Amino acid sequence: MKVAISVPDSVFAAADALAAHQGKSRSQLYSEALARFVLSERASAITEQLDAVYARQSGQLEPALRHAQLHTLAHATW
Repeated sequence: MKVAISVPDSVFAAADALAAHQGKSRSQLYSEALARFVLSERASAITEQLDAVYARQSGQLEPALRHAQLHTLAHATW
């Protein structure tokens, strides 16, 4: 798909130089950069959702589980 965008001259020049250095077309460079940005934003959104879920969880173990762990550790050979 063809898309027209506006970017600052300095970004355009730097991107052009990078594309030439990597032997890629300008379109390929922009496409790869945008794909990485989209993936990064998705990962950030997932992290935010997980943070929200875990923020609602207590960090404390249930008393019976805590007792069982302490009992097991007391008899463990290190």
